[in-house]
Amino acid sequence: MNSDYAMILQQDLAHTCAAEGSNLPPTVLPLARAHFQEGLQHFQAADPAAAVVAFSRSVLQAPDFGEAHIFLGLAHALTSNIYPAFDHLEKAAELQPDSFAAHFTLAQLNFKLRIPQKGYDAARHALRCATTLEQRAMLTQLLKEERARERNGIARPWFNKPFSRPALIMAGSGLAAAIVALIVHIH
Repeated sequence: MNSDYAMILQQDLAHTCAAEGSNLPPTVLPLARAHFQEGLQHFQAADPAAAVVAFSRSVLQAPDFGEAHIFLGLAHALTSNIYPAFDHLEKAAELQPDSFAAHFTLAQLNFKLRIPQKGYDAARHALRCATTLEQRAMLTQLLKEERARERNGIARPWFNKPFSRPALIMAGSGLAAAIVALIVHIH
């Protein structure tokens, strides 16, 4: 996947958060801000393991700090800790329902891990939050790449659809026949 747009988004978000007088919530404690800034420095220096530690401290100090959850999720993803990455990106999207960065990053992670339904859901939320043409272009590129992957890849089963009634009856009768055959064989 071409990650140029994703890298631009991450760098832009990092520069915005690192900027003097940034629009971090006033409810964020100074210690949480300090840990967040430290995490940004590690993140920008391509040291995601150290960034995880710093962003984790920030989240511990300020659990409602959405930007810290976004970057902690990104850092976890870069260190291949997928479940914590999902947890923090979903928490960021919950804390900041109007955050394009949170929803876009969650969509991107879902698509990379071949979870298209959740990816499309997050992309829909990101589209609702997009306020600039750049954001719309990034989202369009992400969706275009995912559709190309779906066209060119192996069809994967989706396990979220319930079984049909005939399939359940057939499976149940097959199981019943196997049990009867086992009982007859034992006696």
